[in-house]
Amino acid sequence: QKEAILPEELIAMVETLDRGTLRGLRDRAMLLIGFAGGLRRSEIVALDCGRDQTEDGNGWIEILDKGMLVTLRGKTGWREVEIGRGSSDLTCPVAAVETWLKLGRIGHGPLFRRVTGKGKAVGADRLKDQEIARLIKKTVLAAGIRGELPEAERIKLFSGHSLRAGLASSAEVDERYVQKQLGHASAEMTRRYQRRRDRFRVNLTKAAGL
Repeated sequence: QKEAILPEELIAMVETLDRGTLRGLRDRAMLLIGFAGGLRRSEIVALDCGRDQTEDGNGWIEILDKGMLVTLRGKTGWREVEIGRGSSDLTCPVAAVETWLKLGRIGHGPLFRRVTGKGKAVGADRLKDQEIARLIKKTVLAAGIRGELPEAERIKLFSGHSLRAGLASSAEVDERYVQKQLGHASAEMTRRYQRRRDRFRVNLTKAAGL
């Protein structure tokens, strides 16, 4: 099992990225949407700006007043993921995507693409999912997460799945909502992602009146 990235660690990772560059804005948006949506790395890069815009897309986004609706074709079929707006623009996944779209001048086609021309332009090509894994490992190192371990061990601990595990481990809500967000067919699968789950947070004995 890969280690979960917890919210305070994610914020530290995001802060290592330069908000003054297109690449930094894109990478912030990918990390934040990946965590908040509990998305697989393949799902992050498969998103388009809208429905039925590309042949190779496997989902799309719709930005609304209260957040962003992500429609995905995943391993278990189609699912919808609601990503609400955050408490701060610095950590809000929706604001990060809006900024990337605006400054990258993207209105159609793949949501996350290569940044070209020495970081000055956004290309047409969709990113590969390996880019997400590289981004996570790079920012984990830059943020000093698990700094007591040798660099090689730290790199092995974290991957694209660390974002999904982080959401599952951190969201203080009913387990059913986490299961739906992650697109799991069973609660048992969701629990495998919860690295610091309190098994007795939902106390059915008390809930039943004893």
